[in-house]
Amino acid sequence: MKLYTVETGNFKLDGGAMFGVVPKSLWNKTNPADKNNMIDIAARSLLIEDGDRLILIDTGLGNKQSDKFFGYYYLWGNDNLDNSLQQHGFHRDDITDVFLTHLHFDHCGGCIQWNNNKTGYEPAFKNARFWTNKNHWEWATKPNAREKASFLSENILPIQESGQLNFLPVPENDFLANAELGFDVLFVNGHTDKQMIPHIKYQDKTLVFMADLLPTVGHIPLPYVMGYDTRPLLTLTEKEKFLNIAAENNYHLLLQHDAHNQVCTLQKTEKGVRLKETFLFNELFI
Repeated sequence: MKLYTVETGNFKLDGGAMFGVVPKSLWNKTNPADKNNMIDIAARSLLIEDGDRLILIDTGLGNKQSDKFFGYYYLWGNDNLDNSLQQHGFHRDDITDVFLTHLHFDHCGGCIQWNNNKTGYEPAFKNARFWTNKNHWEWATKPNAREKASFLSENILPIQESGQLNFLPVPENDFLANAELGFDVLFVNGHTDKQMIPHIKYQDKTLVFMADLLPTVGHIPLPYVMGYDTRPLLTLTEKEKFLNIAAENNYHLLLQHDAHNQVCTLQKTEKGVRLKETFLFNELFI
C-alpha cells in the first residue's frame, strides 16, 4: 500500500461560521482572518494505492459551478485535483473507487463534471465506484433547510444515475472494521448524519482522515465547534471521545481543511487534549 495527499484547491470560509460560539479574539490566534473575516481553508484529499485499487477519499469543490458561486469562497492558490494526481503519476481515469466522507459540496463537488457539450452532467471518474452510506444518502437527497445549500443535487444525483453508486453498511456501534475498501470507518453524526471517518493502518501507524470532525488544528479544544454542524452538542461528545482515543493511541490525523498543517498528533494535558506535533505528510510517510 502507498498513500498520497491530493491537494484539490484552496478557498476561504467565514471564520465566525467555522468556530461557532468561540470569540474571534481566541480563534484568530490559530486561524487568522483577513479583512473580510475569511480564513484559509484547504480541500485536501487522500489517494490510496492498494494492489490493483486506486482509492480517492473526497474530491474537493470541482470546477463546474458558476463564477458567482465560487466568488463566495475566494478561491486561491494553484492546486487542483488533476495536477495533483499527475504529480503522483496518475490520471482520474485510473481511479477505481471514490470514497465520500459526506456529500457537502466541498467534499464531493469534484465527483461530477459537465459533459463535452455542457448539456448535462457526468461522473468525473468514469471507471470508479462511488461509496457513501444509505443513511447519509437519504439525508443528502432529502435535505433539511439548514443544510440544503451544502447538498447540491448536481453533485449528488448524477452519481446514482450513472449506476456507479455503492453503499457501505452502517454498523450498530458506528464503527465499521475492515470495510470493503480495506480500512476501518468511524461514523459520526454531529456535523451531518453518518459522516464517515476513515482509519488507515499504514507504516505501523494509524492515519485518520479527519474530514469535518476536526477541520484544523485550531479546532482541537472541545468548544471549538463549527457553526455548520447540525448537532453541535453531539459533535462535542463525539469529538471528546475520539480525541482521547487519538491521544492515547498516538493516531496521526490528516487534516482535510487545514491549509497550513497537513498532519498532527495529540497529547493529554491538564487543560484536556491538545496539539502535540504537526508534520508535512511527505516528511512523516516516506
